Amino acid sequence: MKLVENKVALVTGASRGIGRAIALRFAQEGAHVAFTYLSSVEKGEALVAELEQYGIKAKGYRSDASDFQAADALVSQVVADFGTLDVLINNAGITKDGLLMRMSEEQWDTVITVNLKSVFNLTKAAIKTMMRAKTGSIINLTSVVGIRGNAGQANYAASKSGIIGFTKSVALELGSRNIRSNAVAPGFIETEMTDALEAKALDEWKQSIPMKRGGQPEEVADACIFLASDLSRYITGQVLQVDGGMLT
Repeated sequence: MKLVENKVALVTGASRGIGRAIALRFAQEGAHVAFTYLSSVEKGEALVAELEQYGIKAKGYRSDASDFQAADALVSQVVADFGTLDVLINNAGITKDGLLMRMSEEQWDTVITVNLKSVFNLTKAAIKTMMRAKTGSIINLTSVVGIRGNAGQANYAASKSGIIGFTKSVALELGSRNIRSNAVAPGFIETEMTDALEAKALDEWKQSIPMKRGGQPEEVADACIFLASDLSRYITGQVLQVDGGMLT
């Protein structure tokens, strides 16, 4: 039996990178996958076709996770389309980097809204179904930056640190309902974003990591599968670092 067979999972921000890898991994392990994207309809349609090759139901939704009403409507539509919601993976996020002395209010507000408020929006909407079913797994993508901070990313670090506090609070509130809430904190993961970095900068990053390499999106997806499956049925309120030992 596959690890999340016949479970319904909702992945936000799944059109590329880590989110896309998570959606594919869940399909491979037998889950029916709903996912969101914000801009590229073509990428969304292509991902649906790729997911369906694993014999599961898949559907993409163009939705803004940072919009409270849109998030509530999204979850209602997913439940209507799939019948239930077992797993929520809050992955949507952005960066607007800059030193604090030069950071604008807009840069701060946008990152906090997209990265942190979206987690509140989707989780609040999803737990209604999970509480009725008395089961569920919420997985929030944070970052090692949310644990140790990073120069030039005060807004991003604050949003990701906030996700950790939110995750632990939800675990305490909903544990008695058999709803688990955990976070995954990726380190340096090789995606389309890192492809734009200079080779020298990439090598310096890798040399600072005990395992001497960057992580792959699929390795983050594997952590999410673990936290969604019954293999982690007695684990809640935790932050799982997928960072090659970066913060060891």
